[in-house]
This record gives sequence, structure tokens and C-alpha cells, in this order.
Amino acid sequence: MSEPMSRRAALALLGAGSLALPALAQSQTGYPTRQILLIVPYPAGGAVDLAARLVAEKLRLEFGQPVVVENRAGANGMVGAAAVARAEPDGYTLLMAPREVFGINPILMPQQALDGKRDFAYVGVVATGPYVLVVNPGLGVGSFAEFVALAKQRELPYASFGKGSMAHLNIEALARRLGVRMVHVPYRGAPPAVTAVATGEVALTISTPPAALSLMQDGKLKALAVGNERRLRDMSEVPTMTELGLSDDPLIPNFFGLVAPAGTPAPIVARLNAAAARAIMAPEIATRLAASGLDPAPGSPRTWRAWSPETSSVSAG
Repeated sequence: MSEPMSRRAALALLGAGSLALPALAQSQTGYPTRQILLIVPYPAGGAVDLAARLVAEKLRLEFGQPVVVENRAGANGMVGAAAVARAEPDGYTLLMAPREVFGINPILMPQQALDGKRDFAYVGVVATGPYVLVVNPGLGVGSFAEFVALAKQRELPYASFGKGSMAHLNIEALARRLGVRMVHVPYRGAPPAVTAVATGEVALTISTPPAALSLMQDGKLKALAVGNERRLRDMSEVPTMTELGLSDDPLIPNFFGLVAPAGTPAPIVARLNAAAARAIMAPEIATRLAASGLDPAPGSPRTWRAWSPETSSVSAG
């Protein structure tokens, strides 16, 4: 009796497996069937948050399912990144994150590193964007040259988006380029860093255009330079670093894109990539991104990796 029972059990298991395979394939091709969570690892109001919300609305319309943006700030983006890395690889938890999450944090926090190739599936690049050097108007400088002169007289405190953020590294690079010293004061993202400059807690920072524009228009921030090949449409009075004589522009631009947990099925990744590309290039979305100083940059998962060749690991905070 034992042998026939074993054979029947084996056949039952094979039958269950044969039924599960079509069900799995159907679940992938029918994706999505419920709400998608899109995590932004920074506070609301910055460039990553703006792009995420614009893309989320388009994905909602295309998929016919809610796409909820949730801000999980902390550890220079690593709190949100770690949450996505631990999520089920089913396409229902995604991350919109910039280059420092995948290229800089591993260098600064290797003891807590997640392996980028192991823990994430790259969906695609979404946008690129420059940084703007902004100061508090009370600093009394009306130009970049006056700022440099003041920085040579005393050490100015500057805000960053966190230790190892692009703001931290870019301003340190600028300080070295100018031959001055500045005092680093880290904050939990671009919006609080920019607010700290506007309220006078610190003297300066670099900012994504979306985080700074309204405060500039209200006279609470003074923009001195933009790290870009050309002037920005909504900040046409602000010169580029090259125009100011810094041909080796120390303000490296940023890029950001979508990732999912590793193991997310390839058909789902492809579906997300195609939908995100259509969202980014929709005229109304492209216009809003451009108005904020961001350039739509739809790309494949391979493009994501090519733009971020250092993604061998990602730190978790």
C-alpha cells in the first residue's frame, strides 16, 4: 500500500504544481489587481517626491488601481530603501530614489549595506535634475562673487539632506574648489534643509529646484548659481557655474528612478517600466517636470544600472 500511496501523493503534488504555474503566469500578466505602494525615502516637497506623485497619478489612471505615495524619511534615504528591500517581490511595493541611495551610502555605511544587485530589481530611470546654490537673503550677498568673498572671511554653516547626501558632498566639493571651509549641518531631507536656510538657522545649501522655487519667489531664499549646462526656465536670472568661471562644475546633478524588491517577476518589471515611461513623457507631466527644473529621462532597467555602475550595495538605516 505504501508505494501506491506515495505515487498518488507525488501525482497530486505534480498536479498542484501544474495548476499553480498557469495561476502564477496569470497573476503576472493581470498585474496589478490591487493597490500599489510607492515609497519616497525623503520628506514631502522635494524633487523625488514631486516626480513620484506625478508618476503615481498616471500609473493610477493606466492601471485602474490606487497608487499611494508614502514618505519614509531617515538615514539619507535608507529607511525607505530597506522597507522596500524587505517587501514581497510582487510589484506592489516600489521605491522612487536618487543616486545617493544606490551609490554613495554604501561607501559611507558599509557595515549596514544591502546588496543592490541582490536586493533590488531595477525598473527604470525617471528623471534627472540639477542643484541650485541658495543662501539666506540676510547673509547680505547679492552675487556668487560676494558669497565667495564672505566664505573666505569666515566659516559658513550649510545644510545638507543628511550625511553622505548629494548636498553634503557637493558643497564640500564646492568648498574645496573655492579654497574655503564650511560647517556641515545635516537635516532629514531637502525640504527641511531648505527651510533651515530660509529661516536663518544656516547660511546656505544646494537645493533641487522644486524645493526652493516658492521660497525664492517669496524672497526668503536667494539663488546664486545653478549646476547645469544651461540656465533653468523658471530661474533664468540665475547663472550657471560655468558662466561664473567654474568650468569643472562642482555641483553634480542628480538622477532618480524606480526599483522593486529583488525577485519581482520580469513581466511585472517590464509592465512597470513601460507604464512609467508613458507617464513621464505625457505632455502635462513632462511640462510640470520641466517647470521644476527636472528633465524626463525614461530608461530601461539596464539604463538604470548603467547610470549607477556603483550599485553593488545599498546601505540600510
